[in-house]
Amino acid sequence: MRFYIPLLIVFIVHGYHSQAQNDTIPGGKLERFDSYMDLVAKHNLDFAAEKYEVSKAEALIEIAKVFPDPTISFGVSQDREGHTVTGRGLSGGLDKTVDLFGKRKARIDLAKSQHELSKALLADFFRNLEAQSAETFLEALKQRKLYEVKASSFQTMSRLAEADSIRLALGSIMEIDAIQSKLEAGSLYNELLQAEADLKTSFIQFSEMTGSLKQDTLLIPEGSLNFKKRIFNLNDLVNIARSKRADLVAALYNKDVAKKALKLAHKERNADVDLSLGIGNNYPSAGLGPTATTISAGIAIPLKFSNFYKGDLKQAQFQIFQSEVLYEKADLQIRTEISQAMQKYLAYCKQVENYDNGMISNAQNVRKGKIYSYSRGETSLLEVLNAQRTYNDIQQSYYETLFNRAVALVELEKAAGIWDISF
Repeated sequence: MRFYIPLLIVFIVHGYHSQAQNDTIPGGKLERFDSYMDLVAKHNLDFAAEKYEVSKAEALIEIAKVFPDPTISFGVSQDREGHTVTGRGLSGGLDKTVDLFGKRKARIDLAKSQHELSKALLADFFRNLEAQSAETFLEALKQRKLYEVKASSFQTMSRLAEADSIRLALGSIMEIDAIQSKLEAGSLYNELLQAEADLKTSFIQFSEMTGSLKQDTLLIPEGSLNFKKRIFNLNDLVNIARSKRADLVAALYNKDVAKKALKLAHKERNADVDLSLGIGNNYPSAGLGPTATTISAGIAIPLKFSNFYKGDLKQAQFQIFQSEVLYEKADLQIRTEISQAMQKYLAYCKQVENYDNGMISNAQNVRKGKIYSYSRGETSLLEVLNAQRTYNDIQQSYYETLFNRAVALVELEKAAGIWDISF
C-alpha cells in the first residue's frame, strides 16, 4: 500500500499535462457545416467548371438563330477577236441561301431543349456534389474523433509506464512488466502519429472541396457525428424523388432533346433554295457598238437524291428509343436506391442505439477498475492492457458507426432528392 499514493500522484499530475496535449489538435480555421456547404456551392472548382456547360448550351441557342450569310461576287471580262480587244465587261452578283420548311426554328427548338437538359444535368451534378461534400465533412469529423481516442489511449499508457518505472524502482513489480508497459506506450505513440497523419489528410481534402487549399489556413470541421434519429416513410420518399430528383428531370429533358433532334432531321431533308441576283455591263471598243447592261436573277434547287438514305432518321429514332429506356431505368432505380439507403440507415441506427445503451460506459468502467486494481497490485498488467484495448476498439467502432449512420442519412436524402441535413 505504500506505493499506492505516489502512483496516484503520477496519474494525476500527468493527467493535467495530457489533457493540455490532447487539446492541441492539428488544423486551422473552424468551419461549421452550413457555412462549409455555402463555400462549396460558391467556390468548388469542379462545380465552377460544370457551370460553363450551361453557358455553352446557351451560346448554342444564339448559334442556332444565325441566318445563312449572303455571298457577293464581282467579275471582270474581256472580249477578243484574234489579237484585237473588242470590248470589256464588269459584273456583280448577290447569292443567298434560304432555309425553308422551318429548319431554323427546329434548330432553335433543339438548342433550347439542350440548354434545359444542361441545366438539369448541372442540378444533378450539384446533388452528387452535396453528398460528396457532406461525406468529406463527416470523414474529417470521424478522423478527429479517432485521433482523440488514440491520443487518450497513448496518454493513459504513458502515465501507466511512468508509474511502472516508479514501482520498479521501489521493487513492487517485476522489470518485465515495466518493459511491457513502455512497449505498449511506444506502440500507441506510433498509432497516434498515423492518426495525426490521417487527420491532416482529411483536413486537406475538406479544404479542397471549398476551392481553397493553403497549408496555413486549413479548415477544420466543427460539428457532431451524433444526431437525433429521423423517421422516414419509404413511399413518401419515392414519391418525392419522382418529382424532384435532378437526374430524373434530366432524363425527361433528354427525351425531349431526342424528339427535337428527330424533328430537325426531318426538316434537314428538305431542300434549301439558292437565290441569285446579278448585273453586268459590257463596254465595246470604240466604234464597235453601244454599251450594254444585263440584269439576271435565278433560283437553284438541289436534287435531294441523298434522301433515299435514311440513316440520319434512323439514328434520331433510335435516340428516342434509347432516351425512353434511360428514363424508365432512372425511374426504376429511384425505389431501388432509396430502399437500399433506407436499410443501411436503419441498420446503423440500431447499432448506434446498442452502443448508447451502455457499451462504452461499461468498457470505460472496466478499464478504470483494472487500472485501479493494478495500481494496488491486485491484478496483472495483461488484464489492464486487454481492458484498454477493448475500450479503444469499442470507441473506434462507435465513431465508425456514427460516421456510417451519418453517411447513410446523406445517401438516403441524396436518393430521395431532398436536402435538409445539418451536423
